[in-house]
Amino acid sequence: MASVIGAFIALVAVGTLRTVTGARERVEANCRCAEELRFAADMVRTDLMNLYRDKDASKTKLVGVMAETDEGLIMDLTMRVVGAGPARPGQPEGDVYEVQYFLHKEEKAEQEKTVLMRRLCPIVGMEDDIESQGGVLMGIAENIVGFDVRFFDGSEWQMEWGPEKNLLPELVEVSLAGQTGSDEEKPQIMVRDFVVSFPRLGRQTQGGSDATVESE
Repeated sequence: MASVIGAFIALVAVGTLRTVTGARERVEANCRCAEELRFAADMVRTDLMNLYRDKDASKTKLVGVMAETDEGLIMDLTMRVVGAGPARPGQPEGDVYEVQYFLHKEEKAEQEKTVLMRRLCPIVGMEDDIESQGGVLMGIAENIVGFDVRFFDGSEWQMEWGPEKNLLPELVEVSLAGQTGSDEEKPQIMVRDFVVSFPRLGRQTQGGSDATVESE
């Protein structure tokens, strides 16, 4: 009888320990996902707010298009920004850079993860394709399963803002979605979005002010 009672208590203790451990792991995974989303959103928003402006509309660049890749259609956001620091330490550079954001799937530790990539290129205006210029490519957030950008032209929202546009949109909405856990572990989706406005730059390419609205 004592052995049976002892075994029962051990089973209950092990079950409780597993429950507590699983709950702690889920909380930690949610915290990591929230931090990844916060960091990525802050970086994209900062680049948008530091968008390079010029009297010549052709020198101001903000392009968001759906690019076709092996993983399907993904948002490709490219812009010219005023950088606070050099892309390549010790190299002669100006203060205007081209920045590109896109999602990329990669294998890591025998697991497939979707990473939000950021390419910072110090060469501006030499080639139309930023990928041919190289630059510094880095992953800024893992397990980002959604990267959506919408553009408001003053009358309606658009899913793309092509290079043929000669004016900036009045609003840019960015939505990032992160995933915690795998498909077998009932993954949870966390979303972080924000809006950057260009109230004056939507009508001209000189002057203007920025404002942001953020929601979670």
